[in-house]
Amino acid sequence: MARKSGTATSAITGWGTSALSRAPGASIPQLARDAVLAAIADAGLECSDIDGLVLGQSDNLAEQELTIAFRHSLNLNTLGLLVIDQAKGTTMLQAIQHATMAINAGMVKNVVCVFSDTPIRQSTGAGEAFARPINIMNLPGWERGYGSFGAVAGYALAAAAFKAKYDLDDDCFGHYAIACRKWALLTPSAFMKNELTMEAYLASKYIVDPLRLFDCALPVNGAVAFVVTAADQASNADHAPVYLQGFGQGHGRRSALSALVLDETSGAQYATDMALGMAGLAQSDIDICQLYDAFSFSGLMALEEFGFCKPGEAAGFVKEGQTSPGGQLPVNTGGGQLSGFYLQGATPLLEAVIQASQTAGARQVDRHDAVFVSNSGGCLEYHATAILSPHRVLA
Repeated sequence: MARKSGTATSAITGWGTSALSRAPGASIPQLARDAVLAAIADAGLECSDIDGLVLGQSDNLAEQELTIAFRHSLNLNTLGLLVIDQAKGTTMLQAIQHATMAINAGMVKNVVCVFSDTPIRQSTGAGEAFARPINIMNLPGWERGYGSFGAVAGYALAAAAFKAKYDLDDDCFGHYAIACRKWALLTPSAFMKNELTMEAYLASKYIVDPLRLFDCALPVNGAVAFVVTAADQASNADHAPVYLQGFGQGHGRRSALSALVLDETSGAQYATDMALGMAGLAQSDIDICQLYDAFSFSGLMALEEFGFCKPGEAAGFVKEGQTSPGGQLPVNTGGGQLSGFYLQGATPLLEAVIQASQTAGARQVDRHDAVFVSNSGGCLEYHATAILSPHRVLA
């Protein structure tokens, strides 16, 4: 299936979630099954119509929690594609890209991609699941030896470097968190439903300086699934398909911290250029951004690394309200991972699909012809991007 720039060869025709919760409950396979069945039904298909399955596996999972044997819990026929993707935060965008590649190769017609995770397994919350060293120095044992546990520690070092490099004020990350909360107030599925003021933000405790409580993502237990089909295949869904116009990956040698200190780039721009080139678009053509923002800092840095703001200008751009409702570039319109919910890369992808399909209700953005979505992993070493649209052919 040859592809012309701006002409999609695959589309997301169905999507669904399991119940999402901040309390321990159902198992990872149970949640995955609920999401898969919801997505298949949303696409107007039966389980027997599915001939491909991609399991997005969280790196929080124990080895045997979600395996290819999961397929036996569904009434599936013989599959032409069965694979597990585990690429940290980039997993879900890689999953739909791999589904598209298999469709383009003629291997399959209808592929389900699902991500399921249960980071909250005790009443104390998700802290234990994420309290493990994250590689930021590429030196064996460095993080554990110096007490750098959890993603928040690595990101806090990078956030401090970002803040110092551009001489930013103490409220620089707060404006980003507040903008996300404004979108969450319009989103029924968002978990944070109270208004966030700068006073409340500055009064919140530090988790690791300079990152405060409201700078950090809100993990939930749950699953999200998508059905990917060939773009020229008639959809049986009650809603229009969402076309996958472009993909990119960029996996660099540097973490966010080392890239900032050494004044180097990560793989973010590489992934962006690839996706934009495939779609035949420029940054100025993008209507909405759904960014992987496990921390407020990573949202600001993403705006700059992906080329939507010049270096050092993202904080001011957000402070001016340009990413908030009614702004020039709506960002994370479901509240993002800070105020919506955190299910790794499934969170921004789901909101991108909802906006592109015009099913976002009160938060629906008028201009949604080109929706940019990002995933990232590690400490911003790994990047994946995609561009979604309600149009199969872009002018």
